[in-house]
Parts: sequence; C-alpha cells; structure tokens
Amino acid sequence: MRRFPIRGIAQITESPPNHCSSDEPISSHTFEIFTSARSKPWHDHLKGKLPSSRGHRAGSVLVSPSVWLPMAPMSQSPGKAVAIQADAANPEAAASAVEKTVASLGRLDILVNNAGTAIPKRFEDSTVEDLNRVIDLNLRGVMFATKAALKHMNPGGRIIMIGSCVGERMMTPGLVSYSATKGAVKMFTQGLSREVGDRGITVNNIQPGPIDTDLNPASGDWAAPQKAVTALNRYGTVDEVAAAAAFLASPEASYITGASLTVDGGTNA
Repeated sequence: MRRFPIRGIAQITESPPNHCSSDEPISSHTFEIFTSARSKPWHDHLKGKLPSSRGHRAGSVLVSPSVWLPMAPMSQSPGKAVAIQADAANPEAAASAVEKTVASLGRLDILVNNAGTAIPKRFEDSTVEDLNRVIDLNLRGVMFATKAALKHMNPGGRIIMIGSCVGERMMTPGLVSYSATKGAVKMFTQGLSREVGDRGITVNNIQPGPIDTDLNPASGDWAAPQKAVTALNRYGTVDEVAAAAAFLASPEASYITGASLTVDGGTNA
C-alpha cells in the first residue's frame, strides 16, 4: 500500500448560533492535532503514513463541527487549511462544504463528524424546537455529511464519529434527547461499517465522557457528580479525545471498523 502526506485540512464553520455546540472545543483540538507539527507523536504518525488509493500522492481531512471556530494555527504545518462556512444540519450546505473541500484540497480521505449539541433539561420540559435542534445536529447532520463525503472517498478512507459515553450507558438526568441521538450515532457507525467495508473504508465512533471544556468545565457546578462516576476521578481533556481521532485515522487502526472507542475515564466501566 502506497503512503502519502496530508495535503491539507478543511474545517466547516458557521456563524455563532444562539447556543454553542457541546463539542466545539473538541473539534478545534481535533483540527489542530491533524495540522500542527508540534502535535507529537501524532503528526509524525500521520505524515507520510495515511493509507492511499492508487495514483494519489496527498490526502485531506475534513473536520465537521456545527458552530463557528477560530482557525487553528498552520505556521508549523506543511499542509494547507481552509475554513468553510456551512450549517451542518442543512443537507445542501453539508454537501456543498464537502464539494468545496474536494475542490480546494483535491480529495477527501478522512471525515471527522464532530457536529453536536446538548440542551440540558428534563425531557418533559423540552420544546419541539429543542428536540429538533438536537436531532438535526447530532444525528441528521452526521448522516448528511457522511453521505456527501462517501461519494469522494477511496480505499483507505476514514469516517470518525464523535459520539458520547451516554450513548451507551445513560446516568445523567436532563440529557435524554442527547443520549438518544448519541446512541443512534453508535448504531449508525456499526451499520455503515458493514456497507462500506468492502470499499476499504473504516467507520468508527469515539465516545467521550466528561471533558473539560468551556461548556462543561471541570470547575463548574455540575463537575463534582460527573467526576465522581469516573474511575480515574478526573475530567478528560480535549487533547485526549483528539488523539483518539488521530489514532483511528492512522494505518495502525486499519483493521478497526464498526467500533466504539470509549474515552471516558472509566465512567461506563
């Protein structure tokens, strides 16, 4: 199998919405770890080592968050970065973003589906708008981006979902709709892996636990009970989730597909 360096990376962005995506910081760090030369050992791990289809010499990555994010620094990276404005929950916009990525970078090899949001409240208090927003971003948006990306993926392609540990085991009141969509993402991953496996494309799902972000800070009011249910007695970091995505994109993960990699500090243990 021939190997090649990353040609560039694209990031879907959107104007700031009324509330932020729960996965925004994870998306930003995933974007950075794929592009920054200082992100050792993953940059060296990926550089020159991504699986290739015949006749191609460089690859590209698309990280798909649902909200506006600052561009990650590219000064230390040999690749190219582009930011594409799109609503991840809109099928036409998602398809257009994928086409712009291919037009700008020449191809698409890795899709990281990180679009997602949570609106914490009791299920019976949720409005129809709340439910639609969570379902549209967390599930429909993932499907839209994946469907569009598959048209351009060659053997060796990678599709990586950012799900949640609550999609497998739910212990947090107030996240009923969120956990339901993340459970659906897990099953979508398994089902799709069966359909595209014969094309040499892998599909995997990362399930983070409590991660220290602006929306769920380790010093926040709700941190103590989340920390208490982890085996490691701490919050995770966005770098730990991004590193898992980099591993699943690497050649060393070429025989892993349809799997859910739980990065939750033992929350679901």
